[in-house]
Amino acid sequence: MITLRDVVLRRGAKVLLDSASVVINPGEKVGLVGRNGAGKSSLFRLLDGQLHEDKGEFNVPTQWRMAQVAQDMPETDQPATAFVIEGDTALLAARLEVQAAEDSGDGERMGNAYMALHDAGEHDAAARAQALILGLGFRTDELERPVNSFSGGWRMRLQLARALMCPSDLLLLDEPTNHLDLDALVWLEAWLQRYEGTLLVISHDREFLDAVTDVTVHIEHARLNRYGGNYSRFEDMRAEQMALQQAAYSRQQEKMAHLQKFIDRFKAKASKAKQAQSRVKALERMEKIGPVLAEADFTFGFAEPQNLPNPMLALQEVDFGYPGADAAPPVTIVRGISRSVLAGQRIGILGANGQGKSTVVKTVARTLAPLAGDITEGKGLNIGYFAQQELDVLRPADTPLEHMIRLVKDSTAAGTLVGQPTREQDLRSFLGGFNFTGDQVKQAVGTMSGGEKARLVLCMIVWQRPNLLLLDEPTNHLDLATREALSMALNEFEGTVMLVSHDRALLRAVCDEFWLVSRGGIAPFDGDLDDYQRYLLDVAKQSREAQREASREAAREAQRVQKEAKAKPSRQPDRTKPLRKELDQVDQRMATLNTEKSALEERLARPLPPNEIAEAGRRLKALQDELDSLEMRWLELGEQIEAAQG
Repeated sequence: MITLRDVVLRRGAKVLLDSASVVINPGEKVGLVGRNGAGKSSLFRLLDGQLHEDKGEFNVPTQWRMAQVAQDMPETDQPATAFVIEGDTALLAARLEVQAAEDSGDGERMGNAYMALHDAGEHDAAARAQALILGLGFRTDELERPVNSFSGGWRMRLQLARALMCPSDLLLLDEPTNHLDLDALVWLEAWLQRYEGTLLVISHDREFLDAVTDVTVHIEHARLNRYGGNYSRFEDMRAEQMALQQAAYSRQQEKMAHLQKFIDRFKAKASKAKQAQSRVKALERMEKIGPVLAEADFTFGFAEPQNLPNPMLALQEVDFGYPGADAAPPVTIVRGISRSVLAGQRIGILGANGQGKSTVVKTVARTLAPLAGDITEGKGLNIGYFAQQELDVLRPADTPLEHMIRLVKDSTAAGTLVGQPTREQDLRSFLGGFNFTGDQVKQAVGTMSGGEKARLVLCMIVWQRPNLLLLDEPTNHLDLATREALSMALNEFEGTVMLVSHDRALLRAVCDEFWLVSRGGIAPFDGDLDDYQRYLLDVAKQSREAQREASREAAREAQRVQKEAKAKPSRQPDRTKPLRKELDQVDQRMATLNTEKSALEERLARPLPPNEIAEAGRRLKALQDELDSLEMRWLELGEQIEAAQG
C-alpha cells in the first residue's frame, strides 16, 4: 500500500502539504481533487520520485511497477505503432536481452531469452498497441504514420496509449481527458474500469471521476482528506462534514463567549476569583474548532445581448471542409446541409472523432469558408467563439490588458462597440472579475497556465456581448469550480449556444437538443447522452468486428493460396510444412475457444449468483483475449506461407 504519514512537502517557499497523512490500498482507484495550485501534480512528483518529502514518512512498495503519461511532446519519425509498443518496458527489456543473448552465442541464455520474450507478449504486442491507438480515436490508416506528423493533441494521445501499454501496478494519470473527445473518453473509461492495478487520477471531469474511481482524496489547506466513494459521493460527504463543522464551531463560540462573560464579570471579585481562574484555564485548554473557510467560488455572467435575430443563421446546401493545399482540390467532410439556428436554441454537437464537429463550428465562426452553399446570417449577429486551442485567438507575447485594449480598437473599427467598458481602469476591473488582478493583467499570456488562458478567452467573449456562442471544448483546462461557473453562466445566457464538449456534465446542464455529425451529414440525435454513449460503444464494437473479419478474410485467402500451391507438383522441399502445421493447430484451438465462448455467453444470459457471473465474465474476457491473439497469429502465418511459396 501507499502511505503518507505527517508528510511536509514544499515547492520553494510554498508549503503544499503540511503534516498530511493518507493510506491508499492496492487495487483502489483514487480521484485526486483540489483547487488549481493545491499541489495535486506535485503529489504525483512525490510518488514517482521526482520530489522528496521535507518531513514525515512516505512509502510506495518498491516492487510496484509504475506507469504514467510522459508530459514532453514526442519528436520522432518513429511509426505510431512502434512508438506505443515501446511503452511496454518489460517487452523492451526482453527484446534487449534477446539481442544480447544472440551476440553472446550462449545457447542456454538464448533459450531463456526467447522464453522471456514470449512471456512478455512479443507475439501480440502490435495487436495490443493498435487496439489502444484505435481506441483513442486514430484511424487504421494512421497506425504506421510517423509520430511527428501528428498535431500536438494527437501526439499526447499517443503518449497516453504508451502509458497504458506499460504493464503496471500503479498508474498515475494527470488530466488524461484534456486532449480527448467524447468517443475516446468513453473508451478510456471502459479501459480503466478493467484495469487491475492501483490508479491515481487527477481530473476536473466529474462524470469521468464518477465512472472510474471508488476513492476520493481531497487536497485542502495543505492536508489530504480521504473519502470512500466517487466524486459525487465525496461532494455529498464533504457538504455534510462542512455543515457539522460549522454547527460545532457555532456551539463552541457560544460556550467560549459564556466562559469569557463569567471571567470578565467575576475576575476582580475575591470570592469568585478561583472559579474565574479555572474558566480561564478551561478556555486555554479548549481545542479550537475552526470556522468553515469555504474557498471563494469563481462566478461570472454574460450581459444581455443587444438584439436576438431569429433565425440567427440559415444554412442552405452547405459543404463544410478545408481548402486543398497548393493546387490540390478541397477536402469536404460534411456536405449538403440545410438547417436553421434559432434564437434561444441550446445545441450540443455530437459525433465520433474525425466526423467534422470542429469543422462545422469553425465554418459558422467564419474561421473557415464554406466549400459550397450559402450561410445567411441574421441582422446584428454577434458571434462569441471559443476555439479548441485557445492560442488560436491569443498572442503569447501580449498581456491580458493588451488583449482587451486591442479588442476595444477592433470593435470600434468594426462598429460593434455598444455599451462595453473601454477605459483602461474599466478594462482592469473587468479582468479582475475573471481573477486577473494586480500584476497579472501585465503578465505575458505565453507564461500562463492553460486554465488562465481559458479564463482570458472567456473574459474576452463576455466583453463582446455576443448573441451566438460557439464553444469548442471550452473546459479542457478549467478546474471544477470554473466549469461550474461556466455552466451557470450559460444557463442564464439569453442568446443561442452551440457546444462541442467531452464534458458530459456541461452538456447535460446546458443543452436541450443534440445534433449528430456523422457519415458526412448532420441530423438531430433522438436520445440523451446515455443513449449517445451506448451508440459510441456500439460503433466501436462494430469497428473491432470489421477489423477481425478483415483479418479472417486475409487468413482465408492465405489458406486458399496455400492449398493451390500444395496441389502443384514441386521438386523443392516444402518449407511451408511447419507453418501449415501451426496454422492447423491455431484453427483447431480457435474452434475450441469459440465453442467454449458460445456456451459461456448462453450461460451468462441466464440468472446466476454474483460469484458465478464474475467468474464467467473473467473467463469470457480471457477467451476473447486469446482469440484476438490467435487471429493475429493466423494472419501472420498466412502471410509467411504466401511469402515462402512466392
